[in-house]
Amino acid sequence: MARKWSNLNLPGALHYVSGNFLNRLAVFNDEKCCQAFVDELRKLIKRWPARLITYALMPDHFHLIANPRDGRIQEFTGELKALAAKAIVRAESRFKFLETDEGHHVWQESFKDVALWSAWMIRQKIDYIHANPVKARLVKSASDYYWSGFGSFYSRSDMPLAVDHDWWWPDDSEKLSQAMKEMGWYSFEKRKS
Repeated sequence: MARKWSNLNLPGALHYVSGNFLNRLAVFNDEKCCQAFVDELRKLIKRWPARLITYALMPDHFHLIANPRDGRIQEFTGELKALAAKAIVRAESRFKFLETDEGHHVWQESFKDVALWSAWMIRQKIDYIHANPVKARLVKSASDYYWSGFGSFYSRSDMPLAVDHDWWWPDDSEKLSQAMKEMGWYSFEKRKS
């Protein structure tokens, strides 16, 4: 049985990530909560380090494409959700998040991650993320949606958060090749022979 390419720490790959608020609460309808998430994402990208290809904050979830230098997308996303949850709770108290001994329960437990391993997949996910606010009828044009990487992606604006135009780390192809070998996958070149 083939292994799934989802929720894997796969060094050298771009990762499409999506995460939902608990009970699909529309937290990102509040600008303070959006700003809190963006601020935490900006800090995490610098500290981790990671490349941010694009993103969109939808009312009850987020999408992003990232390339953490170490490939640890599970830990990167977990850290982002933890930091953003605390910042969102501080930013807006009108949301009644479930309180536990460990803090507020803001996000659904899991998240979706898909390693993007082809140019077609990368383009498809970028287009999907940028079109999501239009499809949800939040705006008429993707360029009109503020809480997205669309503007930075196409016009190199840095508002509200700049995205990276250089998506790859210098040794990504070697890391991806090694990770695929360790998982029992072979490169396309080997399959041809």
